[in-house]
Amino acid sequence: MPAPTAPHPYGERSDRRERSDIPRATARLQLHRDFRFEHAAEVVDYYHRLGVSHYYLSPILVARPGSTHGYDVVDATRINPELGGEKGLRQLCQRLHAKGMGVIVDIVPNHMAVGQHNAWWQDVLRWGRHSHHADWFDIEWDSADPALAGKVLLPFLGQPYAEALEAGELVLRLDTERGELYVAHHDNVFPLAMQDHAVVLETAGSPRLAELISAFQAVEPGHPEQYRQTAEACHLMRSLAADPDALADIDAALAAFSAVQPHGRSTMHELLERQHYRLAYWRNAADEINWRRFFEVSELVGMRVEREDVFEAMHAEIFRLYGEGLIDGLRLDHIDGLTDPATYCQRLRARLRSLRPDHEPYLIAEKILAGDEMLPPGWALDGSTGYEFMDQCAAVLHDGEGEPVLDELWRDIVGEVTPTVDHMQGHAAGELSHFPTIVQQARRSFLVRNFAAEFNALAHCLHQLARTATQTRDLTLMSIRRCVAELLVHFPVYRTYANAEGMPALDRELLARTARTAAATLHAADHPTLHVVEGWLGGDLLLNTSDARRRALQLRAIARFQQLTPPLTAKSMEDTAFYRYGRLLSRNEVGAEPAHLSLSVAHFHQLAARRAEQTPYSLLATGTHDHKRGEDARMRLAALSEIAEEWATVLRHWHQLNAPIVAATAGPQGGIDAVDESMLYQTLVGAWPDGMRAGDDDLSALGQLAERVIEWQRKALREAKRRSDWVAPQQDYEDACERFTRALLCDPGLDPRHHPFLTELEDFVRRLGPLGAINSLSQTMLKLASPGVPDFYQGSELWDLSMVDPDNRRPVDFALRARRLDEATSRPVSLREWQSGGAKQQLIHAVLQYRRRHAPLFADGGYIPLTAHGKLARHVIAFARLLPVEQGDEAQGLQAVVVICTRLAGHLLSFEGRREEALPLISAQAWGDTSIALPQSLSHAAGQGMRLWRSVLTSGQGQLEECAMPDGERGGSIAVAEILGSLPVEMLELHLE
Repeated sequence: MPAPTAPHPYGERSDRRERSDIPRATARLQLHRDFRFEHAAEVVDYYHRLGVSHYYLSPILVARPGSTHGYDVVDATRINPELGGEKGLRQLCQRLHAKGMGVIVDIVPNHMAVGQHNAWWQDVLRWGRHSHHADWFDIEWDSADPALAGKVLLPFLGQPYAEALEAGELVLRLDTERGELYVAHHDNVFPLAMQDHAVVLETAGSPRLAELISAFQAVEPGHPEQYRQTAEACHLMRSLAADPDALADIDAALAAFSAVQPHGRSTMHELLERQHYRLAYWRNAADEINWRRFFEVSELVGMRVEREDVFEAMHAEIFRLYGEGLIDGLRLDHIDGLTDPATYCQRLRARLRSLRPDHEPYLIAEKILAGDEMLPPGWALDGSTGYEFMDQCAAVLHDGEGEPVLDELWRDIVGEVTPTVDHMQGHAAGELSHFPTIVQQARRSFLVRNFAAEFNALAHCLHQLARTATQTRDLTLMSIRRCVAELLVHFPVYRTYANAEGMPALDRELLARTARTAAATLHAADHPTLHVVEGWLGGDLLLNTSDARRRALQLRAIARFQQLTPPLTAKSMEDTAFYRYGRLLSRNEVGAEPAHLSLSVAHFHQLAARRAEQTPYSLLATGTHDHKRGEDARMRLAALSEIAEEWATVLRHWHQLNAPIVAATAGPQGGIDAVDESMLYQTLVGAWPDGMRAGDDDLSALGQLAERVIEWQRKALREAKRRSDWVAPQQDYEDACERFTRALLCDPGLDPRHHPFLTELEDFVRRLGPLGAINSLSQTMLKLASPGVPDFYQGSELWDLSMVDPDNRRPVDFALRARRLDEATSRPVSLREWQSGGAKQQLIHAVLQYRRRHAPLFADGGYIPLTAHGKLARHVIAFARLLPVEQGDEAQGLQAVVVICTRLAGHLLSFEGRREEALPLISAQAWGDTSIALPQSLSHAAGQGMRLWRSVLTSGQGQLEECAMPDGERGGSIAVAEILGSLPVEMLELHLE
C-alpha cells in the first residue's frame, strides 16, 4: 500500500487539537416550509435513540419564498422565517443540546438568488456600478459587448424583448411602500434608476410634483450622499402618494410610458435603454449573460466571496450563531465555484476559531473527487461531504465479472436505436455505448450552447492578455478559442486550484497532461497558442511579471477557467451523460464514474487507509438530497452485475414482450426507444416497493408508483437531451413515453393473465430482493465502520428506493421509524424484518450505540485491511479498526473491532427459483473453509493474546484460532461460516484472553 501523499489538511495528526467536537454520526434533514425547525425538533428523541450525534441541516438563511431546498438564498443576514425563524432555530438547538447533540449547517458561499427579494441585487439594478454592492456580485461590467458596457443582462423575459414590449408585459409602476418606481414584468420587479424618476415624473406636467422632481434631480449617482438623498426623495414620494390628487398625477406620468400606444412603447423603450440593466429573452442567457451563474441557472448569481466585505456580509449571521454556540460546524456548498477555495477555507476556519477559541469548528465541503483524487492539502477542512465514499462503497459491491455481458447487452440496445436529433447540437446523436465519448460530446455541446457566454468571456480575457505583450500579440481570438475548447473538453477532474502564488505541482502536471491530450485533437498550427495558453492558465506569468494589468488579466482568466470546468463537468456528466448511458444505472450516481463498473477490495482498502490518515473526519454518505437513486435502489440494481447473464435474458425478453405496447402508445415521433425503455425497466426494478403485488385489486399503489416514475421519466428524457430537453421539450415523444409507462403500470385493460409483464417484474424483484438486501446491509456496515463520520440522509434508516429529486425529498414517515426502532431495540439484530428494512435500522442502531461508547476508536483509530482465505475469499470484505490504550507514555493494550461484510452473493444464493421466503444470507455450507486472517500485531497486542471475540450485533461470543501468517508470524483466524451464520455482516469486539 502506498504511503500517504499529503499531510492532514491543517496539521499533522500528532499536532491536531483535541477534537471532542467531531460528530459520531449525522442525520441530514431537508428543511422547507412543510418541514420546519419545529418538525425537526419533534424527531430529536428518535435520532438520539438511533445514535446520531449531530443534525446536519440544509441551508437556514432566508431563501426565495417557497424554496424546497434553501440553496437560493436572498438574504444572508436573517434566518428563514418560513422555517420558523430564529425562535424556531433556538428551540431546536435547545432540544438538541439537552440530548448532548449538535448542529451542522449547510451554507452557500458561492451564489445567491436574484430577484426582488434580494436587496443587494436590487440595489445593483438601481445604481449600477455606483451601488455599494456592485462588486459583490461576479459581474463583467466591462463586457466585450458594447450594449452591455456598464450594464447587467437580465434574461428573464418570456418572449423576445420587442414582443414583450409590444404586448404590454413591461409596465412602469409605483411602489407606494418604498416610494420609488419600478418596471413590472409578471412577478419580476426591476427598479428604475434614481436619476430617471425625475424624467418620468416630468411628463405629468404637474406643479404638485415639482418638489418631488427636484428631490430626485438632486440625487447624484456616485456621490457619497446618494443613499441619503434617495431616502429623502422616496420619503417625499410616499407622502405624495397618500394624496389622491398627487397620486393621480403620478399615475398620469406612468401612463405616458404605457405600451397601449406606439408613443408609449417608444418612450418606454428609451427609458429601459437608460437603465443599468438590459432586459432580454430568457433564451439569450446562454449566449450573452455577463455575470457568473451557478451552473446554467440564470436565477442564481455568483458572489465574490474572496472580497473581505462580501465574506463578512455573507457570513455575519452564521458567525453570530456559531459564536453563541448554537451551531457547531458548517457544510460548504459548491466549494469549486469559488475563486480561491483554499484561502476561503483558511479564512473561514480562522474566523470561527476567533469566535470560540475553546472549540474547533467542524468544516466539510461539497467536493466531487474524481478517481483517486483527494482534497488538496492546506484547505483547513475536516473532509468532504462523502460523495467519493459513496462511489467507492458502491463500486466494491459490484461484480466486475459481469461487465462483458452488460457491455454486450448495452451495445445491442444502443444498436436498436435509430439516430435522432441531439437537442443540444442540432444534428444526429453520437455514440451511446462508450461513456467517455458521450461525456466529450456533451462537453462540446455545452460549450457552444449552455455555457457559450462564459466560454466567450474566458477566450476574450485570454485574448486581451495576449495583446499586452509583443511576443503574443499575434495570437488570434479564434485560435485561443479552439485551444481553450479542447482543454475544457478533455479536462479529467472538476477543477485546478491556481491562485496568485501559482498552481500546485500536481495541478500543473494535470494541466500539462490535458494539454498533451488536447494537442492530439488540434491542428499543428494551433500548438504554439496551446503552449502559451497552458502556461497562462498554469500561473507561469504570475511569477515573472510586475505588470499590474497583465497580472490582473491573467488572474481573471485563471479564475474564469477554473470556475467554468466544474459546471461544465457536472452538467456534461451528471445531468446529461448519466441519462444517455444506461449500461447499469446503479453506477450513474453523483461522484461516480459509470465507465468503471467495479472496484477491487484491495483498492477499497487502500482508499480507506488513506482516508484514515489524511481526512479521518470526512463524512461518509451513501445517500444525499442530490442522489440519482436511493442507496438501496442502487444496491438492488448493483446485484444485476452479479447475475448479468440472467438479467440480459430478462431485459431482452421484456423488450420483446412489450413491443406491441410500444407500438400501441407511439405518437408522431414514434414510441419509446430501446435506450429509454431499458432505463425505464431498470428504474422499475430499483424503485419497486417492497411487498407491493402486481395482482392487487387496489390499484392505488401502482398508480402512485406510476406518477412517481413518470415524473422521473420526464426529467430523465430532458436531461439526456437526446429526444427532448428543457429548452424545447418534445411533447409528442414525452407523451408517448408516458403512455407506455402508464400502460405498463396502471392500465386496467392489461390483464396479467394475458399480459404478464407486471407479474414477471414483481417476481424478478422478489427474487432479486435478497441479493439487494445483502448489498445494502454490507454498504451500511461499511459506512458505519470505515474511517470517517457516517451520514444518514433523512429516512434512509429503512430501505430507500427513491428516484432523483423531487422523489428523494418526499415526506418521511418518522412515526413509523420510531415505532420500528422501539421494536428493534428490544432484541439482537436479525433478518426477521429484512424485507421492510427493519434489519437495516437494527444494524444502524446497534453500531451507533457501540460508537457512542467507543467514540475515540472510530474517530482516531487506525485501519488495517484483513485478508480472506478459502474458496469464497473474493466474497468478503474485512478490516479492523484499532486504537492503542495508553496510560502515561506507555501502551497498555489495544482496543479493536473486526468488521466482516458479504459481497457478490449472486452465484451463492441460487437465484433461479428463489422465492420471497429466502433470506439474504449465504449458508455456512457455502462458506466452507473461508476464513479471515488477523495479523500478530492485532491478535497479540502489547504482549497479550486477544483470543476472544464478542459480536456487537448479536452478543454472540467465540475464540480466535491460531494460524500461521504468510510472513511466518503467528496470527489469529476467524471462520466466516461461524461469524456470518445469522447475518451477512458482522462487527466483532476483540478481547484479551
